[in-house]
Amino acid sequence: MPAIKATRVCPYLVVKDCNDALAFYREAFGAVETYRLNDPVDGRIGHAEITIGETCLMLADEYPDFGALSPDSIGGSPVKMHLEVDDSEAFLDHAVAAGATVLRPLRDEFFGYRTGLVADPFGYSWFIASKIEDVSAEEAQKRWNETVSR
Repeated sequence: MPAIKATRVCPYLVVKDCNDALAFYREAFGAVETYRLNDPVDGRIGHAEITIGETCLMLADEYPDFGALSPDSIGGSPVKMHLEVDDSEAFLDHAVAAGATVLRPLRDEFFGYRTGLVADPFGYSWFIASKIEDVSAEEAQKRWNETVSR
């Protein structure tokens, strides 16, 4: 069997109003739109690409006939995004000012990050995290064990 090699993974988000989602991600997370295809029949966004930091995100409006449904249509999304930032306090405050909702306030975590959780207006949740300490996997496991055993 020949070796296979993946070059990148890009989350693909389906939303009810892709235009509004693109504007929100620009404002809240500093996203840069790099690509867009508009449906020539009804104007929906059939495909768009943005970058947040070094990560590509793909987005589209709903296409129920294709099985592309948003969290609003299916009762939420089990997928959470993890957004690593330099200053989680400032970044979370900025995201909230742009329309995100705090689901879990920022706190220092045993694994070395200051982390909070926000929901965007389109049904996706985002961990906002900044590193506060280098913690090895072994040390994180030890701290987690201690936290759970309390």
